Amino acid sequence: MRIFVLLLAAVSAFAQANDFSPQSPAFTPVIDQPGLPRVLLIGDSISIGYTVTVRKELAGQASIHRILENGADTANGLKKIDGWLGDSKWDVIHFNWGLHDLKVTADGGRQVPIETYETNLALLVARLKRTGARLIWAATTPVPNGKQNPPREPADPPKYNAAAKRVMETSGIATNDLYTAALPRLSEIQLPINVHFNNTGSEFLGKQVAAAIRSELHR
Repeated sequence: MRIFVLLLAAVSAFAQANDFSPQSPAFTPVIDQPGLPRVLLIGDSISIGYTVTVRKELAGQASIHRILENGADTANGLKKIDGWLGDSKWDVIHFNWGLHDLKVTADGGRQVPIETYETNLALLVARLKRTGARLIWAATTPVPNGKQNPPREPADPPKYNAAAKRVMETSGIATNDLYTAALPRLSEIQLPINVHFNNTGSEFLGKQVAAAIRSELHR
């Protein structure tokens, strides 16, 4: 009975922190407030989880938009980036790709091999820079130990983050190191054997993201 209660609590925590449906509060249309800077969040389900907190933290300081879907991997980003950016003016863009790229495939490879990931990121950064927005790269968050579905390896995020670091340093782009921020607190903020975060974790990440954006807005 106790195990059932614990499992039910875990499922409930996942559902609350990980509503990725079209009805998710993260996808609520944002009406720009006159005079406030416009910010765009690009990322996968981790970013969906922290979007609402970012909006709360920066209420009255910026209009926080996000892409209206899961950004998935860099290959998907290259296909859709023009549509996500649209013709609007963006003041700050906070972006990440990684957890989908490093999924382990049936043959033991990666969904997007690290060399291709680095090349894709360089192309995406070049496109983002054309907007004239101030750019912030978010380091990919940790993968926990244990068998997951889809499979991922805990050793991969540091490798992919190192590749991303090379691109960002070459392009002069600031990094929001969510990997280092989250790592010491995984037992508290991340779901068991799952790359996603509980409500506490999504709020924690959201505050980290809001602080990084606020810093750029005040430069």
